[in-house]
Amino acid sequence: MHLPAPCTTIDADWSWPVKLSRFLILGVVLSFSVACAQAQTAGKRKYKVLAIGAVEGFQHDSTSHALATIWKMGQESGLYDTYIRTDTQLITKKKLQGNAKNLDFFDAVIFYTTGELKLDDEQKASLLSFVREDGKGFIGVHSATDTFYQWPEYGEMIGGYFDMHPWNTFQAPIIVEDREFPATRHFPKEFTTYDEIYQVKNFSRDRVRVLARLDESKIDLNNKNVRRTDKDFAVAWARNYGKGRVFYSTFGHTFEAWERPDIQKMYFEAIRWALRLVDGDATPRPRPAQ
Repeated sequence: MHLPAPCTTIDADWSWPVKLSRFLILGVVLSFSVACAQAQTAGKRKYKVLAIGAVEGFQHDSTSHALATIWKMGQESGLYDTYIRTDTQLITKKKLQGNAKNLDFFDAVIFYTTGELKLDDEQKASLLSFVREDGKGFIGVHSATDTFYQWPEYGEMIGGYFDMHPWNTFQAPIIVEDREFPATRHFPKEFTTYDEIYQVKNFSRDRVRVLARLDESKIDLNNKNVRRTDKDFAVAWARNYGKGRVFYSTFGHTFEAWERPDIQKMYFEAIRWALRLVDGDATPRPRPAQ
């Protein structure tokens, strides 16, 4: 398949002191990305994205807003159609009845999920092969790491599991480690966002490329729920999984997060990357010295 060349990225001027001005700039940047995607996809087929909001654990109030935002970005860009589901019926390669689509119909899957979802062995194998063998995309939003603790292969694919959020929802200080990757190149080197940041276990930089992390020098490391002795709290990463591409970010617990143009753009560009519409190096690397 011939894929369109990536668009030129606009770099926002982060020297402006007024936060509203930053958001206005990012709104323009996001609009430019959407318009660019429209131009690239004119006359081409639209991609198909399956967005799952199934819950078997904690109920997130922002799930509907998150998936609706992802749907809206696909519609406005003309890049993809989003099929939003609150069940897991379509995660299969079996032929389904009643006009239901199986995984062969889709190009990427998005999880904003919690708990031990109702997947049988065939469905689990189908999801893994969808990414690993078929070369499709998987995007995990916030509590996607709070999912399938009893299915180790899922944790290996996504990169780790939720292990508390020691600071609950707060103004989180973020360091962007990779400003070349398409989903994070629009961020400044450092910023804050009001969100709930997950601490992750079974996580290794040997398997994923960390794109952004908490600034550990600006958080309370004496909190009783802090368990990472290496003080490494990744907030976004990417990885190659077999032939496929996997992206995850803890961002998205709050409504405020989904109203931020920069967070919207991060997920939009992550979807484009997962669909192989843009290049981005997901090679694992050690934590950079800074």
